[in-house]
Amino acid sequence: MRPTGALHLGHYHGVLENWIRLQHEYECFFFVADWHALTTEYEDPRIISESVWSMVVDWLAAGINPGAAKLFIQSRVPEHAELHVLLSMITPLGWLERVPSYKEQQQNLGSKDLSTYGFLGYPLLQAADILIYKAGCVPVGEDQVAHVELAREIARRFNYLYGREPGFEDKAEAAARKMGKKNARLYFDLRKRFQEQGDEAALETAHALLGAQQNISIGDKERLYGYLEGVGKVIFPEPQALLTPASKMPGLDGQKMSKSYGNTIALRENPSSVEEKLRTMPTDPARVRRRDPGDPDKCPVWKFHEIYSNDDVKGWVTQGCRTAGIGCLECKQPLIDAVLAEQAPIRERAQEYLDDPETVQMIIAEGCDAARDVARETLDEVRQAIGLVYR
Repeated sequence: MRPTGALHLGHYHGVLENWIRLQHEYECFFFVADWHALTTEYEDPRIISESVWSMVVDWLAAGINPGAAKLFIQSRVPEHAELHVLLSMITPLGWLERVPSYKEQQQNLGSKDLSTYGFLGYPLLQAADILIYKAGCVPVGEDQVAHVELAREIARRFNYLYGREPGFEDKAEAAARKMGKKNARLYFDLRKRFQEQGDEAALETAHALLGAQQNISIGDKERLYGYLEGVGKVIFPEPQALLTPASKMPGLDGQKMSKSYGNTIALRENPSSVEEKLRTMPTDPARVRRRDPGDPDKCPVWKFHEIYSNDDVKGWVTQGCRTAGIGCLECKQPLIDAVLAEQAPIRERAQEYLDDPETVQMIIAEGCDAARDVARETLDEVRQAIGLVYR
C-alpha cells in the first residue's frame, strides 16, 4: 500500500478487511510501498515520510497481526531494487508501455509530470516485489490483474532464458530418483502423459505429487517442475491473481471513496468531524421538504446503509423514505452510530501504538529482517542462474 496520506474507510473495507482474513490462510507479506509512492510524489516526498508510520499504526489497529504476517517497508529491503534492475535487462519496452494503467494514470494525473522512467517502470518494480518472495497469489482488484499478468510473463521469460543450467536433464532425473522408486515411476508416467497427450489432469496430479515431497530440496523440486513441463528449472513460479471482492465503500457524495474526490472519512477521524460529515451528506434531491417522499436508490446515504445496516434498519429506511415517514436526519442517525462504533476500537488500539512508537518500529524492523532473509535467498539463486557469482 502506498503511503500518500491518511487511510480512510474505503481502505479498510476494500483492502484491510481482506488482508486480515488472508493472514490466517496464507504466509503473507504486507509492505509500505514507499518507492512506488515516489513515482508520483517525487517532487514533494514529504507526504511519504509523514504517512509511513501512520499507515503502519492503521494496519495494526485494524487487526493486521505481525505474528501472522510479515510487515515491512519496501525501501528497507534493497533486494527489491536489485531484482528490479536485473529484470529490467530482459523486459521489452513494449511490455511496459502496453500496461493499461500507464496511459490512464498519465491522463488522470495530468497535473504531474509522469514522463519518467520510474513511472514507466513501476509495474516492473511491482513484478520484482512479487517474484522476490516467489508469491503464489497476489491479492488485487480487477484493475490490477494486468500487473500480475506482466509479472507472470516476466517470470516465464526469466525461466526460459536462465533455467537451462548445464546438465539440467541429468539433474532433474537424479532429483526424481530421490523421491523413491514408486514416486519416481509415477512422476515419469505423469510427465509422459502430459507431454505426449496434453493431459492437463496428469500435470495437476504431478504438481500435487511434487508439492507433497518432503525429502527433496527446493532446487530439486524446481528442476522437476520445469522438467515436467518441458522447460528448464523454474526459478520463479508464475504468480496468480487472487481477486479481492470489489470494494463497495461509497464516498460521501455517492462516488467511490477517494482522496482525489474529497469525499472520505478517515479511519481514525475525530468523532465530531465524522458526525458532521454524515449529517451534511447530500440526499435524494427529490426530498426538498420533510414531507416529500424519496427514493433510496437515488440517495448516497442508502449506499452507506447497504454496508452498515441490518435488514430491519434497511426496511425501516426504505419504508420511511418512500412514504416521507422519516426525515433525512433521522435516516442518517443509525449510520452515524454504526460508523462511530466501528471506528472506536480502531482509534483506541491506534492510540496504544501511538503512545508506544518503539514497539511499532520494532515490529517493522523484525518484519524487514524476515523479508530480507527470503529476498536474499531468491537473489542468490537469481545471480547464480544469470552467472553473476564470481568465485
